[in-house]
Amino acid sequence: MTGGPSLPQHRKLVTAIPGPASLERLDRKKALVADGVGTTLPVFVAAAGGGVLVDVDGNSLIDLGSGIAVTTVGNAAPAVVARASEQLAAFTHTCFMITPYDGYVDVCAALARLTPGHHAKKSALFNSGAEAVENAVKIARVATGRDAVVVFDHAYHGRTNLTMAMTAKNMPYKNGFGPFAGEVYRAPMSYPLRDGLSGAAAAARAVDVIEKQVGAANLACVVIEPIQGEGGFVVPAAGFLPALASWCRENGVVFVADEIQAGFCRTGAWFASEEEGVVPDLITTAKGIAGGLPLAAVTGRAEIMDAVHGGGLGGTYGGNPVACAAALGAIEEMESHDLAGRAREIGALMRTRLDALKIAHPVIAEVRGRGAMMAIELTTPGTLEPDAERTARVAAYCHAQGVVVLTCGTWGNVFRFLPPLSISDELLQEGMDVVAEAFTATA
Repeated sequence: MTGGPSLPQHRKLVTAIPGPASLERLDRKKALVADGVGTTLPVFVAAAGGGVLVDVDGNSLIDLGSGIAVTTVGNAAPAVVARASEQLAAFTHTCFMITPYDGYVDVCAALARLTPGHHAKKSALFNSGAEAVENAVKIARVATGRDAVVVFDHAYHGRTNLTMAMTAKNMPYKNGFGPFAGEVYRAPMSYPLRDGLSGAAAAARAVDVIEKQVGAANLACVVIEPIQGEGGFVVPAAGFLPALASWCRENGVVFVADEIQAGFCRTGAWFASEEEGVVPDLITTAKGIAGGLPLAAVTGRAEIMDAVHGGGLGGTYGGNPVACAAALGAIEEMESHDLAGRAREIGALMRTRLDALKIAHPVIAEVRGRGAMMAIELTTPGTLEPDAERTARVAAYCHAQGVVVLTCGTWGNVFRFLPPLSISDELLQEGMDVVAEAFTATA
């Protein structure tokens, strides 16, 4: 079956979800894949493109998850396929640390051009978001000569040992996997729904904790998601990020923006930091960078990036040539189709629908997000008590009706909506229709 944007863009259910062919494959998965590798929606995909996933039973599902913000340009986007295919035919690997190639440098040039700030920038390429975050910490430690790292409540930064220490949520990411890396400290996040604080007040609270519990003189870096991902798409109050960045600058602390989920046009800007004019010292990217191929990067001020000794950064597969070609194709798609503008259009459509849903269903405590990175948080009406049980039932209804939705949040009570930016308005509206039906059906 051919995938990509040529697939018919409509929802079609020909079997129950999952269908018999998927169920057969699930038996095989159970026998061969470790149980620790979970599955949100147990259908096996045969093709994908635009805003749909087609499974092995012939069901066409509306995709409101983009593989967790990865297929931002859509699955099998033409420029991604063309560039990756050309590179695949030329060579698949040399290891950039052994013999370099243009694609790696071209991606670094694009990152220098696109990331916030007009200062001299350099990049290093890796395989995954967790790897990028871990290397950002390494770079900051060498550049400052300090050890401590500050992260925030509800943060998610990865599953390696260091990034598990940086991630806030225990289950399923940390439970039983310790002991974790040391010198990682947690500060309170700005969470307007739950703390009611202005950005300035929330930043002052965080800085007070940092200064008392860590001390600026010991701190290598502050690492923060401009909009939190797994933690619940928490959008900090206006002024919170600029105040933190300013404090870091005044104290010689490296300010690291983890844009792995929010970056590359997802929020209606190339990077979420741009909303308030924040210019990070280092920025980590992955997910949407390469249209589905594994690639990640740390980009930052040249003098900070160059603090590390020769040979101190790298990895066998980091900046793989095929992944670099795919990234250049994804960036081409984003620029040529103004996908940042498209994200804003999607965000306006989703906010209208979600605001109406909130009025109709008091279980929805808040609609939040930016661009095509939107969320709703569910609580017991009239309280801030998380309602994870209702969240699970709504998600199950959507899945059964052929709409892929994702949940998140520290308490598992948040829906995150991450449609590919290639989705049509009609398909997105139909997906939101099903979400609305799910709330009515589960009331």
